[in-house]
Amino acid sequence: MAYMINDACISCGACEAECPVECISSGDDKYVIDANTCIECGSCAGVCPVDAPQPE
Repeated sequence: MAYMINDACISCGACEAECPVECISSGDDKYVIDANTCIECGSCAGVCPVDAPQPE
């Protein structure tokens, strides 16, 4: 199950820098994860200060 970034995202970019497959990008008001590319490693969740990335 891929990760998804919820509305708690503060757009700090920590998750994007940590993603080993570069599936996270800046969206309009929060970062977004490409579910087709996500390998479900949890690296993004581990560095997020507000726990925004969660398993779908």
